[in-house]
Amino acid sequence: MKTKRPELWDAYDKNFSPLGYDLVRGEPMPEGVYHIVSEVVVRHKDGDYLLMKRDPRKPVHPGKWELTAGGAALKGESPLDCIKRELFEETGITCCNFVETDRLRFRWSDFGVFFFEYFAVTDCPKTSVRLQKGETVAYFWAPKKRVLEMFENSLIIPDLKNRHKKFFASPDFI
Repeated sequence: MKTKRPELWDAYDKNFSPLGYDLVRGEPMPEGVYHIVSEVVVRHKDGDYLLMKRDPRKPVHPGKWELTAGGAALKGESPLDCIKRELFEETGITCCNFVETDRLRFRWSDFGVFFFEYFAVTDCPKTSVRLQKGETVAYFWAPKKRVLEMFENSLIIPDLKNRHKKFFASPDFI
C-alpha cells in the first residue's frame, strides 16, 4: 500500500526571508512563521471571468463560488510556479501570461501566509475547463457586471469579495 507523503511548504519570517526549514500542511504553524499562497483571477480574451463552485464537502466555504484558482506553494516553488501548477490542477488551463499585482500582495498574519495575487488572460476554449475532484463541482464564465452582482448577493466567498470588490469595480482591472 502506497503511503501519501505530507505536503511540505517553505518557511519564511515576517520579512519574507527563508528560514531554512519546512512546514507540514495540517500541522500547527509556529508564531511569526509564514508560507506562500498564490491565487489567480482568470479572464477569457472575450472579457468574461471564470468562476468555480467549491465542492459542498469542503470544510471551508462549501458550495460558495470563487473568482480564483490557487493554493499553497509547495516546497521549492516560487509564487509564480505555484499559480501555474494550481491553475492547471484546478481547471486544466495552461497559461503563460500572468500579471502579479502589488495591490493584492500582502502578509496575512492570522493565517501565516504571504499572499500573491495574479491575473491572467486566456484564449482557451471555454468548454475545456476541467474540474478538480474534491475541489470544485461547477464553473461558468461571466461578464464583469454579473461578477459584481454576485459580490452584492454574497454568492462569492466573503474573503474574495472583500479583497476584490474595489479592484474589480475599477476601470483598470483586467
